[in-house]
Amino acid sequence: MSGTSKQLDSSLSLGNIDSSASNLTIVLFGNSVAVQFGHDNILLRNEQPSLENARMSEIIPEQKKISDRYVSVINMIDLHEAESNLDSVNHLIGQLVNDHNFHAFIFVVRLGQLTDADKMGIDWLKRVFGERVLQFVMILFAYEKEEEWDSIIDDLKKNPVLEQLLEKCGGRYHTCSNIMNNQSEMKELMNKIDQLFIENKQQCYTSEMYNQVLQKSDDMQKVTFQSESMDFNMTAEKRKIHRGILEELSIYCARLNQNKGKSILEKTVKKQLFHTFHKLKTADVLQLSAHSLESHEFCAEEELAQTFLQKLLMINYRARHIKTKEANGRQVRQQRDNGLFEDEGVADIFREMSLSNEEINRKDAVHPMDVQMAVFHCADGFLKQLMVTKLSQCQYALPLLVPDPLTQHIDFPLWTFRQINKSWKMKNTNNEIISKVQSVCKAQTPMVCFFRFGSVSSSKSQLMNSLINEKHNTFFHRNCPGSSRTRVLMDGVVEIAWYCPSGKNMDKFNDCVAFCNLHGDAGDNEKQLQILMEMSSVNVAILPKIDRNDRNATKIQNLYCDKKPTIFLLTEDESTVIQIRKGKYKVGLKDQNPSDISEELGRAINDCLSISSSESSSIFRLEDVSKHSDIRVDEDDEDCRRGKEAAQQMMRLLENKDLTKIKESFLPCQGKLWHQWCQKNKELHRPQGNELEIERSKKQTEMKTIRELQHESDISEFIKCFIKEINSSDSSDKKIYFLKWIRIYLDEYTSADLSTLHHKYNKTWLRVLKMTENNEQSMASNMTHEQTQLDRISKELQAATFGLEHILREIGQIYESCSSVKKNKEGLQFHFSSLPSLAAEMMISGFPLELMDGDAAHVPLVWISAVLDELKEKLGDQRVFVLSVLGVQSTGKSTMLNAMFGLQFAVSAGRCTRGAFMQLVRVSEEMKEQLKFDYILVVDTEGLRALELAGRSTRHHDNEMATFVVGLGQLTLINIFGENPSEMQDILQIVVQAFLRMKKVRLNPSCMFVHQNVSDVTAGEKNMEGRRRLLEKLDEMTKLAAKEEVCDEEKFSDVIHFDVQKDVKYFSQLWEGSPPMAPPNPNYCENIQELKESVISHASKSDGMTLADIKVRIQDLWEALLNERFVFSFRNSVEISAYKKLETEYCKWTWSLRSAMLETEHKLHNKIENEAIHEVDESNLQRELKEKREEVNQSMSDFFEKDKDKDILIKWKTSFELKIKDVQENIVRETKRKLNEILQQRDLKKKIDAQRIHHENTLFEMSKELALTLKDKAKDETILKKEFDNFWKECVKKISKDTPPFEDIYILRDVKQLLSEIYESAAVDHRKESRDIFSVPSYSDYIQLKKSSGFTGSVRNLYRGAKEKLGYALSNDDETQIRTLISDIAQETETIIMSFNIAKIGYNKSYIQQLIDYIKARVIEHEEGPMKCVFTNEFFMDLVFSICKRSNKTFTDQHEIFREANDPVFYFEKKSEEYFSVFQKYCKGASSAAVFGEIICQKLKDPIQQSVYKNTARDLADEMRTNCESLNGNRSKLEKHILKTLAEEENFNKYMNYIYYPRDHFKSFIRDEVSQYITDKFSVSVRPKMMKNIKLLQQKIMNAAHESTEHVQVNSGDVGTAHESTEHVQVNSGDVEAAHESTEHVQVNSGDVDLWLKCFTQKLSDVLIFSVKDFSGVSYDDVDDFNLLEDVIRKELPSVMSDISSICSTETFPGKLENKDRPDEILTDHLCQCCWVQCPFCAAVCTNTIENHPGDHSVPFHRVNGLNGCCYDGTESLSADFCTTLVATGKLFYTGHWFPCKLYRSAGDVYAKWSITPDFSELPYWKWFAYRFKKELETYYSKNFHCWAEISYEWEQYSKEDAIESLNKYI
Repeated sequence: MSGTSKQLDSSLSLGNIDSSASNLTIVLFGNSVAVQFGHDNILLRNEQPSLENARMSEIIPEQKKISDRYVSVINMIDLHEAESNLDSVNHLIGQLVNDHNFHAFIFVVRLGQLTDADKMGIDWLKRVFGERVLQFVMILFAYEKEEEWDSIIDDLKKNPVLEQLLEKCGGRYHTCSNIMNNQSEMKELMNKIDQLFIENKQQCYTSEMYNQVLQKSDDMQKVTFQSESMDFNMTAEKRKIHRGILEELSIYCARLNQNKGKSILEKTVKKQLFHTFHKLKTADVLQLSAHSLESHEFCAEEELAQTFLQKLLMINYRARHIKTKEANGRQVRQQRDNGLFEDEGVADIFREMSLSNEEINRKDAVHPMDVQMAVFHCADGFLKQLMVTKLSQCQYALPLLVPDPLTQHIDFPLWTFRQINKSWKMKNTNNEIISKVQSVCKAQTPMVCFFRFGSVSSSKSQLMNSLINEKHNTFFHRNCPGSSRTRVLMDGVVEIAWYCPSGKNMDKFNDCVAFCNLHGDAGDNEKQLQILMEMSSVNVAILPKIDRNDRNATKIQNLYCDKKPTIFLLTEDESTVIQIRKGKYKVGLKDQNPSDISEELGRAINDCLSISSSESSSIFRLEDVSKHSDIRVDEDDEDCRRGKEAAQQMMRLLENKDLTKIKESFLPCQGKLWHQWCQKNKELHRPQGNELEIERSKKQTEMKTIRELQHESDISEFIKCFIKEINSSDSSDKKIYFLKWIRIYLDEYTSADLSTLHHKYNKTWLRVLKMTENNEQSMASNMTHEQTQLDRISKELQAATFGLEHILREIGQIYESCSSVKKNKEGLQFHFSSLPSLAAEMMISGFPLELMDGDAAHVPLVWISAVLDELKEKLGDQRVFVLSVLGVQSTGKSTMLNAMFGLQFAVSAGRCTRGAFMQLVRVSEEMKEQLKFDYILVVDTEGLRALELAGRSTRHHDNEMATFVVGLGQLTLINIFGENPSEMQDILQIVVQAFLRMKKVRLNPSCMFVHQNVSDVTAGEKNMEGRRRLLEKLDEMTKLAAKEEVCDEEKFSDVIHFDVQKDVKYFSQLWEGSPPMAPPNPNYCENIQELKESVISHASKSDGMTLADIKVRIQDLWEALLNERFVFSFRNSVEISAYKKLETEYCKWTWSLRSAMLETEHKLHNKIENEAIHEVDESNLQRELKEKREEVNQSMSDFFEKDKDKDILIKWKTSFELKIKDVQENIVRETKRKLNEILQQRDLKKKIDAQRIHHENTLFEMSKELALTLKDKAKDETILKKEFDNFWKECVKKISKDTPPFEDIYILRDVKQLLSEIYESAAVDHRKESRDIFSVPSYSDYIQLKKSSGFTGSVRNLYRGAKEKLGYALSNDDETQIRTLISDIAQETETIIMSFNIAKIGYNKSYIQQLIDYIKARVIEHEEGPMKCVFTNEFFMDLVFSICKRSNKTFTDQHEIFREANDPVFYFEKKSEEYFSVFQKYCKGASSAAVFGEIICQKLKDPIQQSVYKNTARDLADEMRTNCESLNGNRSKLEKHILKTLAEEENFNKYMNYIYYPRDHFKSFIRDEVSQYITDKFSVSVRPKMMKNIKLLQQKIMNAAHESTEHVQVNSGDVGTAHESTEHVQVNSGDVEAAHESTEHVQVNSGDVDLWLKCFTQKLSDVLIFSVKDFSGVSYDDVDDFNLLEDVIRKELPSVMSDISSICSTETFPGKLENKDRPDEILTDHLCQCCWVQCPFCAAVCTNTIENHPGDHSVPFHRVNGLNGCCYDGTESLSADFCTTLVATGKLFYTGHWFPCKLYRSAGDVYAKWSITPDFSELPYWKWFAYRFKKELETYYSKNFHCWAEISYEWEQYSKEDAIESLNKYI
């Protein structure tokens, strides 16, 4: 949807239409929720009709009088929803159509809420009224709140369904309130219906059209509306949707030109033009479009308007010189056709010339001023102001009085002049040159008015130009390039321009003079003439001659009699300047030299001005024009007026106030307090001294106090008024008017004082310079005095500068102070959290926002972050390209940006940019696909080496600014002014150093050099030489900067990619001539255009950054700059975020591979157990994984190629591809290992399985024999049950006697026994209770010195004494190594225990022996390492006991599973009901097939349960990887949830387990999460998954049985019988698949039941552990009815499945699974294969998701070092420092040698592999923990915290909620 839809909403009537439309009949349909019925509703009655009982009376037309016409309204609201239920509806509609012709169908839709019913509304209308009805449809968007109206275009863009709906209706729509009570809106709706009537050639929807619809078949396919008979106007309307508004505007201008003089056509086109395109918005014009990137010397007619605007916004005065391609082509054709008559014989000039004139029907080009005025008429107030401001900058005349093209009312666009200031110089009475800068609205100047009577041969405008600036066409005239014979929109327009003298002798006028030019015949524009004559100082009339019979004779006579000086210019008179009487001159123009005329006329005007001045004639002031009656002033617009009143109310508060004290009293938060806070913040980030945490706490306390003082300061009435206005519910236009008025008034308020201060500063500065040049010692005291004066004036200048940016700065500080103290500020009318939203709205509206406070040289991070968050909320997380600029002060940086993008950064010498500002430039929809981003964020910066910073500015400040700007910008424009080598050297070194820093922190910005004010940019050789010198200088500066940054780059190209040919631009000087009357240099504007194209070319190679990324980048850059050591301190959060995202994807990829292999492993496990396979081939496993591997590889490829951060991610692509390949290979190897273990264990448990099966089948046969004896009692179930129970007890009793009894196992008893055998002298049984080695705070008691350690006996005794007295002798590193050893041993022993497979083959005491042997070997291996100590026996025994205690439950649970499956008492008691069921069948004489089928079902029960549980566990693990918040991300996310849970539980022991044994705690957490998930989601997730798996398995079993049966019967020729028999048994739906497969295979071969059973079990071998061996001993030889067998299975299987599902619960589900198959173990195996390396300072665990990952270890935030027992050297005081603070200091740490903390990597080993970035944020989590568990920590370590009293004040303020909330910030 193009922007054209926007203007449709404002369309007005096209004027008079045929009388048949004066009485309208309209149909309203749609949804009643969009309408508010009531007495005030103009269109609809009080209540909506009840359509359930619709009667004719309820939808009859109601007569309304709207906009002086009668309108019949037919209410069909909600009818499209009810019509399908009402038989009478079609009849009623038919009657209505027969009685009335419908002019329009109005489809009412709620704005912003498109319902499904709405979407069907148009389809209903087409179905009832036919396709042709669409040409009569208009959508009426009803809004509830007025501000919703502004969002309509965004809604259209975001909602493709709505866009399609609108397109169906030809793009026609209107908006109104849902109460429909606004007369203006209703009137406009009627006008649009009139316009629709005209477009439809004054046709209505008739009964004939309706009857044609009725004749069509009801089931005919409806087709999309593409009627070829659509009329021209409809086609044009539809075309506008796809064509930009400016193209259409240009076409209308051309049509105006073509119809000039044809009064009716001209009037019609004017109406179409100004009703269709009212109003053009500034935002649409300023957006970056494809057209704006092209340089247009010629353009098509439809591009005139946008080409004009594009050049005007670039302040290119050639905007009025645009030629159309058609006109240019015409010239070329005429030149090409000069030889047309060459071959036609003798040349005849008279014939050929006359033929040429006849044949060439010249079409006039569109007049440039018509283009300008057309755009002006169609622009809204803000765009008009922007246009006029740019016209003024181009030194063009400005529209002063503008007749409405339709009504001829005179408009005075006063608002458009408000931003324009004029500066000039003049001599005072003392002949001193004084400067003046004044707003043109306020300036009091003489005014010279020019007008003509009748048609004259000389150009009035050209004559005026010769007076003002003879080198520039200030007023457009007939001889200007591009002028044409026809001009439509300029007649009656009055333009104004000012002559501004330069204070030199060559000035034509000594003072500023206004010149007004009335276009057209003055006699036809009486109102304009009257106004000008009243306000002018001198009148200049141009006419052919003085003729008493002239139709304007009376007006000329009155003019002559007027007291004001008048000059008559007579085009038909040859006389020179003649003064007829005082103040009356006559000048003949005929045959006169234009230069002489200009000179004489200038003298005459000066004489007249002297007379006017002496007689105190009227002095012209632009504002006074508004006092005239019968003219419309644009500032009377409601929004503009209210905005002005609000701004005036604020300004009244500043009356009679000292400008230098205003900010101090009205803006208290940004003064001293804010500057003090900034200073403290810098000190905080640059710590000194040894007591780091104490100093840090002190600084943070002081900063908090300052914030409290800021918070306690009163909000001034000035700020209250401002916030009230921009937070009001007024329209957005009113708010923008208000903001612009405030800016205008503040500029006016401060300009005079600032001008005076600047004058004082310059005079003082000149005196200082003079003294410096003289260098006289005697002047030293004067020099000091002048320097003091200079400093004082500089401070006054800073205090007196007061603009909109300072108001926003104050609001930002109010927000930051409220955020700090976490409560609202007294006097603030609403919650402070909404303040950033106001600033975000301003940015969206086109206002710049201060990014860096130039006065404090500080970035208010909290405020900027909040505003960017709000921008993200309002716009979405749009992608943005950041363009920044850097250069010396006053070198035209802001001017360049303004010209490039049409912005309005402050550019005057008195308002140089301070700090940095950012402004959004929207990218058009057409460009978004090409550029891949939505906005350009333009960052304008304070100039380097600013004079205002003299005395306090340092190179450090410039370096900071350059680093910040270069780091933020994806492209930085380096602005160089002039060719001074020393200035270039200074800025280049700063710039190069900034780029060098970016390279070291892996940021890759680019740059372009803009060399301004170059004398001859066209000299190619000179430019080549300039480029060569620049590159040499850059290389030289690179070497210097590299030394400072300690790196080895030697060339600038080593730092960044730089093409000296493309990335260096040379600019012409800005002005074409000497200011103040000089226009901008067109060559400069062309240079701007070329630069813009190059910038966008650079940008097109970038994906930009999201708003969220920009926020993070700003934070990272500023935090690093605060820390001084930028490279060391920079934390690339965007890169970190991208890496975390990659980790998350990596988790998904590895999980896909693991879950795929788990399924394969399950299948192969079943086949191994069923003895279907006897070996595992790795290549087969690779083949099984191939499909998933290719899928993962494709997913990886897509991620690295398409992700928004692909430019960042590319650096890790290769390493991750290799990592995934390793994971694939490891998964295959691990699966092979597991399956080989199962193969080995299968043989071990064969005997156990065979014995169980033998007992089971023996019981079957014995029960069968008993049943034969009880056949006669088959009907008495009681007897049968009693007999069976007795029989069963005896059998089980007999089996139990023959089977060794199962005993309970006692793991710890076995451990003690084995240890006693090892350490006979240790008396293990009598030893005191062993300690849990996992919770021991220190291992000092477990060590002793090696004899070979080199220590003498005395030293060893000293060591022993120290150990006894102090209780420790191990360093922190030693403790960490031992703890790591214990953790590794514990981890590995878990794996060993799992490999025993106790659940399958039972427990054996030798397992404990294996564990002890492994632990012993690891301990010895550690002792033989670099340790100088050995472990005591107690260490080994406690370690074994601790590990076995932790594994005790695993042993016993697995043993219990084995016992249940193999203990006859357990097993057969569980099976008695199943056997009784078979027994009953035998007793009742059931066939062998029926009984065998029952036996098969009973045999299947356990395998089915096992398979279903396994599959459900895998499915559940997969679901939790997606849905469980704590388990669905990467390692960092898991850690965050663990820390959150720990804080919520506040369990100290769990915390210590987490700190010391993180891997164990992770496993425990995952286990708890899974358990909780199963409990919470059992009914909605676990059970449904189980039922799904049961159903799938049931289908497989029935399919297998059916295939086997059918196969046997085909072979025996008994297929028909098979099918008949099958029908006897009810088939449970869905039980087809499995039974089907087995049957078919056997039937092909033989009728042998053995073969049937073999085939049946083989087909299930990959899904169930179920084989023929399970039937050994069962007699089934007499089974011959396979159909019956299949039917029995089909009948009995559902009950088996039901039994399985019924016993499943939250307790039984996990308990029935082997340990390795549990969902928590599956997830643990996946999630814990990550990095477990701990920080050498604080023991925080690296959060990288990948084990053995590339790059440094890191963690989002570190801990208090004392939490792992770390003490200050030589003390027993626990450290309260954070390692993130330590690494910013020079404090020392010891690892055998002393190292400075800031150079911690130089310590080597693990220290060199960690990235610890300085972090001075509050880190509430671990501070809360340390304070909450201080006593427990001190007890645990038997030590105290260092300086607790000093730090506890801050730490105690953090609550648990603060701690948890901080996790979201850091992770």
